[in-house]
Amino acid sequence: MKRRAYRHQQYWGKPVPPFGDPAARVLIVGLAPGAHGANRTGRMFTGDKSGDFLYGVLHKTGFATQAVSHWREDGLELRDAWITASARCAPPDNKPTTEEIKACRGFFVRELGLLTNVRVVVALGRIAFDNYLATLRGLATLRGEGVELKASELPFEHGRVHELGAGRPKLISSYHPSQQNTSTGRLTEPMLRAVFERARGLADGSVGFARP
Repeated sequence: MKRRAYRHQQYWGKPVPPFGDPAARVLIVGLAPGAHGANRTGRMFTGDKSGDFLYGVLHKTGFATQAVSHWREDGLELRDAWITASARCAPPDNKPTTEEIKACRGFFVRELGLLTNVRVVVALGRIAFDNYLATLRGLATLRGEGVELKASELPFEHGRVHELGAGRPKLISSYHPSQQNTSTGRLTEPMLRAVFERARGLADGSVGFARP
């Protein structure tokens, strides 16, 4: 159902594609399109408070050309970053089920295969973190590789950098920029900015793996 403020707008209302720089070294994984955000605009993290918070930080850290984005054709470009989500359609109550995430995993697998320059993955929220690890485990099994990734050994903590083995991107776990997290102070602008400054440093090879 449309919100009154957007009653004259035509909602995108279908799977929301990822977007960004195809040569990106930093991959950002979110949760799912917001019902009145990306589900309305047709672009990830656009048109709601979560997106305003995220793009403001991405602009300050040099990953986005604009600090805000209200529509999929408003001129925003990402530089050295690519944004995707664990689920491509807006789920009920903004929380996708395990089945929905699994249904979208094939798209995520193909993305990982195409984004050959990624050196750092930023997982926004626990669901994105778990989904990325599950996808890597599945890929390792398909390729006949040793499966080194154990969720119990990779605690989800904001700002923590995880080394996943030779040849794999580093993984940074971060709180999701949901309005619930930002309005309560669980996630502040300096906290998220530090995550992306660290992602930049890791992509450049200018910082190590120790937790900040």
